[in-house]
Amino acid sequence: MSQALRRALGQYATGVTVITTLGSDGRPVGMTANSFSSLSMDPPLVLWSIGRKSSNFVHFEEAPCFAVHVLHAGQAGLAARFATRDVDRFEGVAASAGASGAPQLDDFLARFDCATEARLPGGDHLILVGRVLAFDEREGLAPLVFHGGRYAELNNERGSAP
Repeated sequence: MSQALRRALGQYATGVTVITTLGSDGRPVGMTANSFSSLSMDPPLVLWSIGRKSSNFVHFEEAPCFAVHVLHAGQAGLAARFATRDVDRFEGVAASAGASGAPQLDDFLARFDCATEARLPGGDHLILVGRVLAFDEREGLAPLVFHGGRYAELNNERGSAP
């Protein structure tokens, strides 16, 4: 059932993000995630989840803050890099510290600097809720999306609002 369920869930197109924080040793840590979602406007909250078997789990489990970077269509290579094990994910990537202290990538479609508000159990994942402290966005760029196990690009034409 798990492979069939994974295929069925893969039919839901999602945005692609890179989530960053500082490890307990003070070094930047980051990973690609597509589980990001808005949660609340008042207070401003977002959420995402990390698998308990992730090599990054220990870093995010206790992190007091994190940054979410929504990627644009030209960043499939960056998404793949932050999804790859045993590489220096930050090598050659322009980043600086945000207000929370979490590393922030300089290139993004939207970026959210968050203080960790809550950690909730979610089966084989941990759900992290972040209070948005600051955010940025860039217009005129198409988003990078993930569908059917692959990265995809959308055109930047605006459709009608629901």
